[in-house]
Amino acid sequence: MPKLPEVLTSDVKKALVVDDCLALIDAEVADKSGISGLAIKAGYAAVKGVKPGFIKQVVSDLLPEFATALDPLYQEAKSGNKAIAAFFSANGGRVADALLAITDSKAKNSKSGVVKGTYDKLRGSAKKNVEAAVPRLGQMIEKHAN
Repeated sequence: MPKLPEVLTSDVKKALVVDDCLALIDAEVADKSGISGLAIKAGYAAVKGVKPGFIKQVVSDLLPEFATALDPLYQEAKSGNKAIAAFFSANGGRVADALLAITDSKAKNSKSGVVKGTYDKLRGSAKKNVEAAVPRLGQMIEKHAN
């Protein structure tokens, strides 16, 4: 059974996966509402404004690490003959923890004050927001893994 990094970062798929990740992020941000939604939208706009293509570059750079972090869950789903999207949704907390461990480390070591400051302000609600994105993430992974 192939590992998730091989599936998502192959020469054939990586650009498509990055584009789908960007669409997923845009959709998740657009879905946010209320005061916290305004903060997320403002933070996302600030980070996007760091430089053109910044978000795309970050997603592309982080994709191998994210895929590696999610591989144990992916393997668990595949070995149990479970749909990836459904399995990820049922394990949203585990998915969020795996992804946030990577972003926490990256934000801590970021040289950009805008990125670090924005991450620090939004980190308190990050797990809830990542868990909300897990169904879309699972569907996206399932799409590219099949």
